[in-house]
Amino acid sequence: MQQGMHSHVIVSGDDALARTIVEELSSAGMPVVRLVDTEVADTEDDLTEAGVAHATAVICAGNDDAINLEIALLARDANPNVRVVARLANDVLRTAVAVDNGTGAILDVAELAVPSVVEACLARPSHPFDAAGIKFVVSGAEVPYDATLREIYADLAPVAVIHGKNSPTPGLLEACPGRDLQVHAGDWAAVIGTAEELAARGIKAPRPTTSRSRHRPLRRMVDAARALRNDVNPMFVRAVTAVLAVLIGSTVLLRFCYVPHPRMTWVDALYFSTETIATVGYGDFSFLSQPTWLRLFAIMLMFGGVITTAVLVAFIADLLISRRFAYTAGRRRARHLRNHVIVVGLGSHGSRVVADLTDAGYDVAVIEIDENNRYLSTAAELGVPVIFGDATLRQTLEAARVDHARAVAVLTHDDMVNIETGIVLREMLGPRVMPKVIRPEVPIVLRIYDRRLGSAVARRFGFDTVRSTVELAAPWFIGAAIGLQVLGTFSVGQRYFMVGSMYVAADSELDGLRMFEMSTQTRVIAITRLDAPLQLRPRRDARLRGGDTVYVVGPYRELLATLRKGQPPHQPDIDQKRLPA
Repeated sequence: MQQGMHSHVIVSGDDALARTIVEELSSAGMPVVRLVDTEVADTEDDLTEAGVAHATAVICAGNDDAINLEIALLARDANPNVRVVARLANDVLRTAVAVDNGTGAILDVAELAVPSVVEACLARPSHPFDAAGIKFVVSGAEVPYDATLREIYADLAPVAVIHGKNSPTPGLLEACPGRDLQVHAGDWAAVIGTAEELAARGIKAPRPTTSRSRHRPLRRMVDAARALRNDVNPMFVRAVTAVLAVLIGSTVLLRFCYVPHPRMTWVDALYFSTETIATVGYGDFSFLSQPTWLRLFAIMLMFGGVITTAVLVAFIADLLISRRFAYTAGRRRARHLRNHVIVVGLGSHGSRVVADLTDAGYDVAVIEIDENNRYLSTAAELGVPVIFGDATLRQTLEAARVDHARAVAVLTHDDMVNIETGIVLREMLGPRVMPKVIRPEVPIVLRIYDRRLGSAVARRFGFDTVRSTVELAAPWFIGAAIGLQVLGTFSVGQRYFMVGSMYVAADSELDGLRMFEMSTQTRVIAITRLDAPLQLRPRRDARLRGGDTVYVVGPYRELLATLRKGQPPHQPDIDQKRLPA
């Protein structure tokens, strides 16, 4: 065990998420020890050497659930007071480990990133969250006229401004600007407030549509009828017609020609004809005492019945099998979709996005390459068609009716596949211009795991809605590790913001600090303290005190640095160490 190691954070894993967490913690002044290429068998020794007994937190950020679980459990046993922050994709394991985990958190990367993807698919410029018991909404809108932010939005707190073409600096994003910032018509402004406050300034928070659920029964009946018509073999109708013709002809003949008298009733004739065609012969009627010509007719009736019934059964079996294949492939079910969302990749991210979209009332189609995907049952339960095929091929995208989609979310686990699919989609969709009609552009949301690659792709290929899983998830891990509560992450343009609450410890850097002395790129939206009522949108000269709980929003790197200042004075830093495998 290394000596002199206190109040440090241990981070395991060697993927983009783990590296980002280490970088952000180090830049915030936290001493970090890394566990790289850890094997399950060596976990206990590695934790001991990393000084787990004196660590502040252990972050298990690798992409292997087994290793993360092993490290989390052993760390908790070795130091009951350490904050354990573990990444677990398995829902059952995550729920079980979270029980009695103490301080820290058990997180799923997919679950943290999904809300941002759904908002991008639906082109919703808003993000709701709860803070200090109040429901806030971060909402974006185009600036209606030239003025200052205060003149347009009054007391609403500005979160970001993206300058438009009428501005001297088009494309520039200003984070948490002052209310006296001059903006121009066409600029994009994101502000924060309650739904009522936003509505009072003419900004309406979008509500989930109910069109799908309202029309769903009728639409399903129509689609089912169309699909059934397309699936039925054309000879099926002829076979049914032949069976009915034989049945009706036999019924009429027996009604008037069967002896002894009195003749059969119509019901008797129909019953006798049916049992003869089906060759079941219950014995209540017989051709034994009938004329020779009627007995010969019975022979032909039985042979004809056997043949037509066999053909009819064969067509029904063919129909059932083809319907099963159609359900599995999803192509026939998807060809009637309009204004739907296409999700490429039915993994942990994709399945959650599909569930959220269907819950909100939107039609969804899925493209998946793996016919043995573990989440197919989820899609089946939600009634979502799945098209099997390679999403980088045009014919696969056409089968999902991409020309009629409202959005496409590319969420496979392979960044290269996502980028290639995005490029193909952009070439296919192009300008959405039709005669006398200009259709809005279809949002193409790309899930890129690595944040640097995501930024590079957005700049190089001009994608407006690239979502980095690492960028969205890292603040939650870091916040939990240093004892902060992350309330949400969202994006404005291609910049990521975080909402969090922090406890101002006595004698910390924030104790006694005035609001205007904090970072200019963070915005305090509320302060709670034991001996005073809740302060909403505190004034710039308000002074923070030890014991306050402060709710802050801003770009997450700046916000983490600010939140770190609210912590008690830490022990002298140690040198970062990389443990060998």
